Amino acid sequence: MSEALDRTLAALADPHRRRAVDLLRERPRRAGELAETLGLSPPAMSRHLRALRQSGLVEESHPEFDARVRVYRLRPEPMAQLKAWLDAAEDHWADQLSALKAHVEAKAR
Repeated sequence: MSEALDRTLAALADPHRRRAVDLLRERPRRAGELAETLGLSPPAMSRHLRALRQSGLVEESHPEFDARVRVYRLRPEPMAQLKAWLDAAEDHWADQLSALKAHVEAKAR
């Protein structure tokens, strides 16, 4: 497993961060909007967003009209890497189960 995938999985281990990712799948959102929707204090939301940024799952931008406002959006690359890893794991287990089925059927004959 790569370091990037490790960071993605570590970031997604927290339920608040997973919920933030769910919200960001709908559209980019301001940090304050995320905090309010998730019922978190601004400092707590800031810590979660920092973890998501450090993992590469989200990126931050500032609107031209106000540099104090932070807008977060998902980055697709970490999720694509996670999906590829999960697909490979699924293929592996499908092969293992097929082999087990063939073995059990051969023993039954």
